[in-house]
Amino acid sequence: MKDNQTIDIDESVILQNKTGSIMKRLILILALMQTISSYAQDNDSISRLIIGMEKSALERWNHGDPSGFLEISAKDVVYFDPMRDQRLDGIDQLTALYENIRGKIRAEKYDMANPKIQSVDSMAVLTYNLISYSGESQHRWNCTEVYRLEKDGKWKIIQTHWSFTKPNMKQ
Repeated sequence: MKDNQTIDIDESVILQNKTGSIMKRLILILALMQTISSYAQDNDSISRLIIGMEKSALERWNHGDPSGFLEISAKDVVYFDPMRDQRLDGIDQLTALYENIRGKIRAEKYDMANPKIQSVDSMAVLTYNLISYSGESQHRWNCTEVYRLEKDGKWKIIQTHWSFTKPNMKQ
């Protein structure tokens, strides 16, 4: 190219390129917003479902029926509570424990305080504080439940951990 030559540039081509680039960015932004919105809706629906399952099981538990928890536990569930020396492995061990206390647990009412679900893909963790009332007595617990989405589309508990809230530690 010589120094005094000019290049003719079609301004419509530049405009089309800029417009195309802007449109691609807008489409990308809209797709990202849709994904985030979809995730939030999925997480909300997972939270409502799992908290509802847990509350339903607690209602039965408070009337002496542990079957609500057994029905939503996976075959490979593991279980911890402060009354046990070691972890229980599997639905058979959990069933044996629960059958020994069937009909013995009673609570007039309960509060599930601070429930929180954290979920990714096919796993969800529910944490909450449980306050159960029986007469003048209050029992305070911390609970962590890990749920897994099974192949049949149902959420099942695979890990349960109960602990006392602010236990009285005697020295």
